[in-house]
Amino acid sequence: IADLLVSHGVLAHRWPFLARYVIGRTRHRLKAGEYRFERPLRPIDVYRKLVAGDVYLYSVVIPEGSDRFDIARILADRLSIEPAEFLRRTAQTSLIHDLDPDAPSLEGYLFPDTYRFPRRVTAATVITAMVARFRHIVETRLRGDFSPGSERLHSVVTLASLVEKETPDPAERPLVAGVFARRLEKGMLLQCDPTVIYAARLIDRPIDTIHVSDLNFDSKFNTYRHSGLPPGPIANPGESSLRAAFHPADGDELYFVSNN
Repeated sequence: IADLLVSHGVLAHRWPFLARYVIGRTRHRLKAGEYRFERPLRPIDVYRKLVAGDVYLYSVVIPEGSDRFDIARILADRLSIEPAEFLRRTAQTSLIHDLDPDAPSLEGYLFPDTYRFPRRVTAATVITAMVARFRHIVETRLRGDFSPGSERLHSVVTLASLVEKETPDPAERPLVAGVFARRLEKGMLLQCDPTVIYAARLIDRPIDTIHVSDLNFDSKFNTYRHSGLPPGPIANPGESSLRAAFHPADGDELYFVSNN
């Protein structure tokens, strides 16, 4: 380690660092990891950094509305996490069983945000952090609406995922949620295009343009074929979509149209 630090110009000489290590080795251990040094440092400062485990963290941005497949691709690019491993682990629901016993996967509960992780972080660690962030958001910012394990939470998160995929404008989200809520009350098909796209992604058949054959595809997630909400979320909604799903706007509208 001392030779490596000297060769990269972090230390001028290795012996002062080694002497400090020998003095403290019975009480402290150097922490493995990737470290960033922007300038040469005193041996004592380098030693303290390695003992503290002040490793370099990579910033990972998960946009609102990303689904499990999007997140797997982002993590592969930024952290070299194997997509298949991430998708396998997010198909297991033990982390949220107390929140949503009926969840078919962790979709919807991987909160979109900016995270910082060290190199060689595991898929399990990333997933745990994202679910913990979801819990923090709903328990602190949506406390009055939040009820762990309730059927309503499952429905709200699912509805929020549809709202998230239908519009990027936070001001429109309560309106879209209101339209969907009224269609559900009347027993109308939701006919939400993003559910068709998600149904295709589940069988590894990504589509760009929706055709009649896609609308007729028989999947429980296809809201053109099946009434009510899909079995679970189709993406991971942000806070504003969750808030809109908890509080849909009042009104009479049963339709909305995307205009550019």
